[in-house]
Amino acid sequence: MTTARDLIITAMDEAERREAGQGELSLALAGAELVDLLAASAVTLDGDAIVPAGTPAFDDPLLEQAAAAVVRQKPYESVEYWLWRRGRDLAAAYAAALAEEGSLAHRRGRSPLGTGRVAVADSADHRAARDRWAAHEPVLTALATSAGLRDKPDDEPPAPPRDPVGIVLAAVEDAVTELEAVRQRRAIEQAAYDNIWRAP
Repeated sequence: MTTARDLIITAMDEAERREAGQGELSLALAGAELVDLLAASAVTLDGDAIVPAGTPAFDDPLLEQAAAAVVRQKPYESVEYWLWRRGRDLAAAYAAALAEEGSLAHRRGRSPLGTGRVAVADSADHRAARDRWAAHEPVLTALATSAGLRDKPDDEPPAPPRDPVGIVLAAVEDAVTELEAVRQRRAIEQAAYDNIWRAP
């Protein structure tokens, strides 16, 4: 199991209570992949630059793709750039991967992530992800919070530690905040445009 798979499974489990936006979830998944690449010593961080460090083999095809997508020549890309580049449509890619491997089952109710009326089938992977979520594992909880699967604490949380994982988690939260700002700006611009055409 990977952090990204745990996150997509959690997102699908939580969809009836709290559905994550595609953009937010995709950014969080890209962050989850980077956390796993760090854990596998496939990359390190130099400040916020992602530095390739090895070429381990991964059982998960999408994490293998993520490892292959790491920029291997200077100037190395920043964590922020990685999130936006790798995160493009990543939620849909993970949902499709679950469907392709037969990890989804039909259910009643509305459809999360545009995958039809499906849920994650019971499996060891599903139970492991559910246990990690129930235990409030800090990395999964932080990524899920950024994706909108749970509310941020009312009190101001302490600044993330400036270790590599903390840098990634902070970058995910910043990217999600930027995404929301872009949406709001576009909505304002569209409203202004519509008002021009409605004016007598």
